[in-house]
Amino acid sequence: MTTPTTLTGPPTADTTPAPGTRRPSPRAAALLAGVVLAAAALPWTVDAYTVSIASTALVLATLAMSAQLVTGIAGLPTLGQATYLGVGAYTAALLASTGLSNGPLQLLAAAGAGAVAAVLTAPLVLRARGTTVLMVTFALGELARTVASQWATVTGGDDGLHTPPVTVWPGTAPLRAEGYIYLYVLACFLCLAAAVAVLLRTRLALVLHGAADHEARVRALGHHVTRSLLAGWAAAGALAGAGGALLIAANHYVSPADMHLDVSALALLAAAIGVGSMRGAVAGAVAIVAIRDLLGAETGGHAHALVGAAFVVIAYRRPVTAWLHARTARRHP
Repeated sequence: MTTPTTLTGPPTADTTPAPGTRRPSPRAAALLAGVVLAAAALPWTVDAYTVSIASTALVLATLAMSAQLVTGIAGLPTLGQATYLGVGAYTAALLASTGLSNGPLQLLAAAGAGAVAAVLTAPLVLRARGTTVLMVTFALGELARTVASQWATVTGGDDGLHTPPVTVWPGTAPLRAEGYIYLYVLACFLCLAAAVAVLLRTRLALVLHGAADHEARVRALGHHVTRSLLAGWAAAGALAGAGGALLIAANHYVSPADMHLDVSALALLAAAIGVGSMRGAVAGAVAIVAIRDLLGAETGGHAHALVGAAFVVIAYRRPVTAWLHARTARRHP
């Protein structure tokens, strides 16, 4: 097996692709196409409430891809991606308040605002590594949420901002029905997922993978790790900002609560479920929303307990799996 580009020089033999960059097998591609078709058919197969929950799941899935990019790919565990989601959501909401209700334009503006916010905060984040990144991003998130809460003349304070429905194209009717809103959010999500898939096949993704595995070695090979991490962090901020625009399209509302630690923690949990895979992170986000909003409603409102149990299972999954493998190896050497 060969790769067209490596971090260390010309193509080499027997090189295992980095996680998240493997080309899907025909069977996996067929399964993915089936999932997309099933998702597109959702408005005709379930009730409006479930469709609205699916829109929320796609917003969290977008944020989970952002968290996966910096956590699973670049090795920077983050608890602050909701900060950039909020920046994007407020950008889209403020544009809507000026009469610009075009959804794609809001999406582009929100992604740009998220990227700018990520670049501005990157000097504070990229100096740290490991658990310190968690603390720094947590602090940044809380500061951003406080600013959003106190800056009432712009953000509406704790009351938040209500927005009109988005339009797909200037002059067209606003999207009011849950089914149309969901299909718009789904189309935007698929475009963002395709952009992420392209990004994961670039040299930047290889450098981020290498820096996560052995940063000193990558620096010694002549790669500018800090510049690459900045680019990756900005891309993740843009992705989270775009998720904020999708939040406005789905809910027509944003408040400081959308920047809360809980939102960032759920995105990080989805990334942990994905174990370095974007598809896994998306599946994790969908599972979390289903557990919290659908299964939680069926279990007497114990949604938070179920999500907490999911955190515990993910935290102890690797030690338990390693213990089982060790016992199996001793019994069958």
